[in-house]
Amino acid sequence: MLIIYCFLFYTIRTTSTQDTLRLGQSIRDGETLVSANESFELGFFSPGKSKSRYLGIWYKKIANGTVTWVANRNAPLPDRSGVLSISSQGNGTLILQNSTNGIVWSSNASRTAQNPVAVLLESGNLVVKSGNDNDSDNFLWQSFDYPTHVLLPGMKLGVNLVTGLNRFISSWKSADDPAQDDYMYEIDPRGVPQAMLLKGSTIRYRPGSWNGLHWTGMPQLQPNPVYTFEYVSNEKEVFYRFTLIKSSVPSMMVVSPLGESQRYTWMEQTQKWAPFLSFSGLIDQCDNYALCGTYAICKMNSNSAECECLEGFEPKSPRDWKLLDKTDGCVRRTKLDCERGDGFLKRESVKLPDTRFSRVDKNISLFECKELCSKNCSCTAYANADVRGGGSGCLLWFHELTDMKILSEGGQDLYIRMATSELDNFERRNPKKKKKVVPIITSVLLATGVILIGAFVYARKKKRRDQGNRKEEMELPIFDWKSIANATDNFSEENKLGEGGFGPVYKGMLIDGQEIAVKRLSKSSGQGVEEFKNEVLLIAKLQHRNLVKLLGCCMKRDERMLIYEYLPNKSLADFIFDGTRRKLLDWSKRCQIIGGIARGLLYLHQDSRLRIIHRDLKASNVLLDNEMNPKISDFGMARAFGVDQTEANTNRVVGTYGYMPPEYAIDGLFSVKSDVFSFGVLVLELVYGTRNRGFHHVDHHHNLLGHAWRLWTEDRPVELIDKSLEDTYSLSEALRCIQVGLLCVQQRPEDRPNMASVVLMLSGERSLPQPKQPGFFTERNLPESESSSSNQTFHSSNQITVSLIEGR
Repeated sequence: MLIIYCFLFYTIRTTSTQDTLRLGQSIRDGETLVSANESFELGFFSPGKSKSRYLGIWYKKIANGTVTWVANRNAPLPDRSGVLSISSQGNGTLILQNSTNGIVWSSNASRTAQNPVAVLLESGNLVVKSGNDNDSDNFLWQSFDYPTHVLLPGMKLGVNLVTGLNRFISSWKSADDPAQDDYMYEIDPRGVPQAMLLKGSTIRYRPGSWNGLHWTGMPQLQPNPVYTFEYVSNEKEVFYRFTLIKSSVPSMMVVSPLGESQRYTWMEQTQKWAPFLSFSGLIDQCDNYALCGTYAICKMNSNSAECECLEGFEPKSPRDWKLLDKTDGCVRRTKLDCERGDGFLKRESVKLPDTRFSRVDKNISLFECKELCSKNCSCTAYANADVRGGGSGCLLWFHELTDMKILSEGGQDLYIRMATSELDNFERRNPKKKKKVVPIITSVLLATGVILIGAFVYARKKKRRDQGNRKEEMELPIFDWKSIANATDNFSEENKLGEGGFGPVYKGMLIDGQEIAVKRLSKSSGQGVEEFKNEVLLIAKLQHRNLVKLLGCCMKRDERMLIYEYLPNKSLADFIFDGTRRKLLDWSKRCQIIGGIARGLLYLHQDSRLRIIHRDLKASNVLLDNEMNPKISDFGMARAFGVDQTEANTNRVVGTYGYMPPEYAIDGLFSVKSDVFSFGVLVLELVYGTRNRGFHHVDHHHNLLGHAWRLWTEDRPVELIDKSLEDTYSLSEALRCIQVGLLCVQQRPEDRPNMASVVLMLSGERSLPQPKQPGFFTERNLPESESSSSNQTFHSSNQITVSLIEGR
């Protein structure tokens, strides 16, 4: 299902069988060099929809001609006037000239050469050499020393410590522009060398230092039948490279415009590039650099990242830590006392910390390493430098410990410096073989004391909580009823934006010129006082660009109103389900909307101060601003969860049929996975341009989910893409969205990804798991109407009747 669309190109060229360019010869636009066995070709091309011309190298035998190197990536030619030749100055420099003979790009070889020639090798390496000299150490220049976005077999990734040459790969700006963008994958030679993925100067992901077998943060890099790899680090150079076991199976590592580092292998059977998971970038949230700050470790728990301070440390900012902002990390509870002697606490199965402020001694044992660290008061931790053969060498840290992660396999032991008193406390709290005998009377007295103290503390906390709740309600933004009436021209029909199950919505303008949307709850509305307070209290605490902003509320006798920011494009439903307006949502806008909704839900589920389940996510509850950015609205049915709470149940099922998962509609069980199901429905609706509920097809009686599942299992998912998009969409992106949508609507909640995983899936190019059967996909007949009263019943696919209150 995956296509590496950003590296495809379309150009007209003539085929040449020669692989060598000699002094006095040239390559013009339309002419090419071809390697000896025709694996690679060099010539001019135009990427994607661009009209500009670039000199590059691409796979010749592989469909679509995947580009692997671009010479003038930052200096495009405006026309087909480009000419490549060897300089006559005697230094073997390749020059690319334009129509005015101006030099657009040159290889800048500095050594003199006898009869220099340029040869495109079968490896994809363009080299300049003297005559018949085939010694790679004597090449005057080679493209392998100046990679662009692709690392090919045999190409070094790393730094020549003598000359300062840094070989790194960097992303294209887009599928249409191969210019160097911000994302860069390199080996940082500072301290102990380590691999890094950067965005500009900011570290985004750190695979880590080399431990003899793999990068410390990439245990999935294992021996495999496709390629072998090596890592070299000495006084002259440090580099990583891989070599194919079978040259007939092309493989490459790519940094994409989305900032993903991934290895791909060409699959002859499908004629497509497929991700090879033994060398991929970010696997989970904990791979985001320094997510938990210093002296903290990240662990994945139920597909979400959790941060915890190392033993003997505490949050640097307890307030921010409670608000789930843990980037400041942790600090020591007890200061070190190097002169009197500190100790070390062993932490097992971890990704070792950032090694930019570290040093290594490969020739001493772990015991000697401990002694060395103990004697140096600046040393904060130590570990084995090489894990082969039981471990050897010494890796020492001299800075705060950053970017650690608990690994399920392939992790290492890290020995962290701690005050002796902290070690004693740890040993007392974690006795290995001691059993404490406590007299019964002491236990009774202690238990009684605990109960009394607990009751007193509970009473005090309850009192403060009640006072806080009253204060919170008193500080709610309140609008005067008269000012809202004036703003809406006394709720005139001309200002009416629409009406849902809970009352009409009006457009208004305040005295200061600010446009507002007023949700006026009708007296017969199913939303009572509690739902009204719930919506106000919840959304007033939320701040995110993909959530609608609540400006305040208004209450007069038994009338209640909510005042929101005004969004001129109304709801997503007004566009996607309208045959004419749907055409205004091109593919890029639909991707923007899908991504925005995903980020908004991720904020609700994980990043806000409360864990909030929306429970009524649907197209009509997603509003669009001037730039068609989505904003999730309508929090009347939302529920806040505690930090440790994962699910709840209710006897009063609320929401909209067609977006509700089976476990909620049938059993009243809801969790974050309920919103994930609704999101999956929205994704499929956006791709297809039709509602899930009320969907009809001439060949069957499935809803949209069933139709999508049927096309997926029959390997025909392309047929699900909205015909109005024509050829303007990216096929790989559309197929990825369909697969993500189906993963979100799987029957079992535990099979569905969480929103953190969904965001990663949508933004990356890594392979995705195969979806399982969706919920509510069997053939059935459903009512057409989206809204109903609380006493209306519907029949689900398994013939169980449920009563529900449908949303607005």
